[in-house]
Amino acid sequence: MTTGPLGQGFANAVGMGLAAKMMAARFNIGDGFKPVNSYIYCICSDGDLEEGISQESASFAGHLGLGNLIYLYDDNDVSLDGPTRYSFSEDVKKRFEAVGWHVQKIDGHDRNAVRKAIRKAQKVTDQPSMIMAKTVIGFGSPRFHGTSRAHGEPLGADEVKATKAALGWPEEPTFLVPEEVREEFARKTKKLAREHKKWDKAMAEWRRADPQLAEDYDRYWNHTLPDGYETQLVEAVKTDKPTATRDLSAQAIQKLATIAPFLVGGAADLSTSTKTTIKDGGSIERPQDDPKDPPPFDFFRGRNIHFGVREHSMGAEVNGMTLYGSFFAYGSTFLIFSDYMRPAIRLSALMGIPSIFVYTHDSVFLGEDGPTHQSVEQLFALRLIPNMTLFRPSDSAEVAMAWAWAVGGKHKGPTLIVLTRQKLDPITRGGGFDPHEVWRGAYVLDNYRDGDITLMATGSEVPLAVKTADLLKNEGKRARVVSAPSLDVFDRQDVDYQNRVLGDRSRIVAIEAGRSSGWYKYVNHDALVIGIDRFGASAPYEQIAEHLGFTPQKVAQRIREWMR
Repeated sequence: MTTGPLGQGFANAVGMGLAAKMMAARFNIGDGFKPVNSYIYCICSDGDLEEGISQESASFAGHLGLGNLIYLYDDNDVSLDGPTRYSFSEDVKKRFEAVGWHVQKIDGHDRNAVRKAIRKAQKVTDQPSMIMAKTVIGFGSPRFHGTSRAHGEPLGADEVKATKAALGWPEEPTFLVPEEVREEFARKTKKLAREHKKWDKAMAEWRRADPQLAEDYDRYWNHTLPDGYETQLVEAVKTDKPTATRDLSAQAIQKLATIAPFLVGGAADLSTSTKTTIKDGGSIERPQDDPKDPPPFDFFRGRNIHFGVREHSMGAEVNGMTLYGSFFAYGSTFLIFSDYMRPAIRLSALMGIPSIFVYTHDSVFLGEDGPTHQSVEQLFALRLIPNMTLFRPSDSAEVAMAWAWAVGGKHKGPTLIVLTRQKLDPITRGGGFDPHEVWRGAYVLDNYRDGDITLMATGSEVPLAVKTADLLKNEGKRARVVSAPSLDVFDRQDVDYQNRVLGDRSRIVAIEAGRSSGWYKYVNHDALVIGIDRFGASAPYEQIAEHLGFTPQKVAQRIREWMR
């Protein structure tokens, strides 16, 4: 795991704890051996607790009663700029108790106190545990002891010697491991090896006792998918009617859920809008009759997660669930709120893990919610993140293949699936269309392969490009149409393929309902880029399209003027 930005690791651990609870509910069946029986430990700092993400995820963990979480808080009263009293004076114990945590206070320099606190925390099975360990930063250093300098500066050779002298530690060798420590670790290694052997024997007996359950268990960890799973998805997601891509995604999720039991996910209180609920999948929630009680064991068998209005922590929790290893986990919200999630998206890309983020309401065409909710700059802002794959599909085949990519391990790194609220007309395809063309990132539509110019578009603007090409054709002007569901994937193709798709880069019309500047990577500066380089407006989406020039008639007129 890579944490980096403060608070991310705090929330990652919550995702891991939830994943462990969900696996235990599925496989710790009966009174015998329990294959999933672990704790998730997290070490956190003052900085972690000051970041808002920690409050979001602490609230979520307390709400779910994740008693397999044990946090050790290095409570040293120092931050980088000086004492924490400059900016942090809340009662941390009361704060965590208020959101349902079990809290202890100890001397962090007392090993026995730490040991006892952990053992006590392990016995609290219905609450996450916070161990507030009071410590002194730079302990023993004559100049750095208890100061912010120890937070951000190396001690230096002279201060290291002075610290060793103050602590009664030998100056040589430079790095000393005392013999008593070596002996203690040797004893511990032998003890743990015996425990590991005992566990392996019990696990083997568990497998023999219920081979079907063991096979299911392995399927989760291996993410086993049936051969031709992507074709199954394409067949399941079909329509000949105008349909929003978020609704097509819902169809893909239902089919995928039947062939991939390890697919789980939820939304930031927006599942009715993002259409990400797994039907008949069950929800992880508190019991209705006594909302103060945490969810019972069986409830963790659910596949739908209510992350609440906590986009920041949802992203990191999805990363934690993904890192746990047994699930394909997704989180969903509106595209505009991806801004809250950028640290988590960036870290998933940096780690190269297959987290899945679903974003709907992808442009100004979401309508009356207005400019605050209408994405303009988000598409290219996200595409700038290395090692990440963003899909903006235009029809059922592209939606199905985007989901197939997300779970198929085609690229190390997260997948972002960006979807419309408004309905899109289906694209008429030729009989020879191979859905795997979607995995080239951009491709020429079958019925629009020849022309003097190329119309290149993504998502909701592909049907617009097709209608525009039809208008121009009636005037005797032929246009190629390129659908580009993923510019990230297209960037990974060989140059020859890219050149075949793009053709003459001065004769391209790029159309996307977002910032235009990123398109000049693909077209020359004398090409025509039709984008939106302003904030949106509050109105029905049809009126917005007319006002901003995203109708076939207005796009065709701009092309006529450009071609003169």
